[in-house]
Amino acid sequence: MFRKILIANRGEIAVRIIRACRELGIKTVAVYSEADREALHTQLADEAVCIGPAAAAQSYLNMESILSACIATKADAIHPGFGFLSENSRFVELCEKCNITFIGPSAAMIDKMGNKSEARKTMMEAGVPVVPGTKEAVYDARRGKELAEQIGYPVMIKASSGGGGKGMRVSESPEDFEENFKVAQLESVRGFADNTMYIEKYVQDPRHIEFQIIADKFGNVVQLGERDCSIQRHHQKVIEESPSVALTPELREEMGAAAVRAAKAVGYESAGTIEFLLDKNKNFYFMEMNTRIQVEHPVTEMVSGVDLIKEMISIAQGNPLSVKQEEIHLQGHAIECRINAEDPEHNFRPCPGVIRQVHLPGGKGVRIDTAVYSGYEIPPYYDSMIAKVIVHGRDRSEAVDKMRSTLGELIIDGVTTNVDFQYEILNNEDFQSGDITTDFIPKHFA
Repeated sequence: MFRKILIANRGEIAVRIIRACRELGIKTVAVYSEADREALHTQLADEAVCIGPAAAAQSYLNMESILSACIATKADAIHPGFGFLSENSRFVELCEKCNITFIGPSAAMIDKMGNKSEARKTMMEAGVPVVPGTKEAVYDARRGKELAEQIGYPVMIKASSGGGGKGMRVSESPEDFEENFKVAQLESVRGFADNTMYIEKYVQDPRHIEFQIIADKFGNVVQLGERDCSIQRHHQKVIEESPSVALTPELREEMGAAAVRAAKAVGYESAGTIEFLLDKNKNFYFMEMNTRIQVEHPVTEMVSGVDLIKEMISIAQGNPLSVKQEEIHLQGHAIECRINAEDPEHNFRPCPGVIRQVHLPGGKGVRIDTAVYSGYEIPPYYDSMIAKVIVHGRDRSEAVDKMRSTLGELIIDGVTTNVDFQYEILNNEDFQSGDITTDFIPKHFA
């Protein structure tokens, strides 16, 4: 049993982990940058340690400072949340050297699935469908162009170490390939210090369907159903829901089984997500695996009844999974809207500043994960997401109505947010009918 856990993150996910630890009777340590001195997670944790200046590279990405804080406070384990160091295998190795438990998969698993081209190869060997594309790593635009012509245009150029939409470009023809390749590769070098690229067939107008899995150290793997994450802007998710209206029971079972095979293929442990593209003919293809907890994990918790953060902690302590596959029965429908401090009327520019007043709605089937409060100042140095609104209904129609009602009651005064934009999406007829693909926002809100 862990006595104390350090949370190597900030914002709503740090608050979420602290609350789970409280329920488990585990003490917590918050780390914070100088810009986050008054942040909610520093106030809720049992201890708080400043780890550096505002810049993430000098604080939340500073491995030595975080490990020093862990050792100084005598914490047993580190939960990384998502983003920052959550998928950094070097950080995991350093934790092991310091005899600190990393609540997540091993460094070897992160490396195997974090490299997109290596992950594709592993999935093919496991019999999991992948998008047609290169089997080899690509470093040169000229060689990439030759391979793209073999695959057939349009193609997607991707960074092997990429994520969050960085290092990705669609090439429609040989004429625009080299420029797109160079731009994507430059983004990869700047964002991930890696110039390794790969190329795959561009699946047009797909749905983005991901399956949540949990796996213990005894080889047990359970999938907790899917999330439809097709509402995206620039490859960044905006609205997520579970289950997906596009999946039949037979297709859900087939995709879920593929997700379990994918996790078992690498001997995975902890919570993870297998992401697929689903084309208009109901063919699905492995896209990538996220070896961490996801931003959108609450929708799975709402329909499955499984607390994913508690499960991660239990697995890290060496316990078997608390549930078996036959015990998982999805109930109702859940939707999550990401609330960002940004201005949709001006190209979604970030809007940091002081929040004058906050009113958070409640009621049956309403959950809000946030770290903001009246008087809180949103710093300009980090991601613009400030809250997640999650609702649960008996079916999708009730969940959509409940989300519209909840957003209508939500007040975050003092900064501009995307709440009205989310409301517009929910009122769209295609969204309400479930006719959504990854091009939904560009198509309806150009």
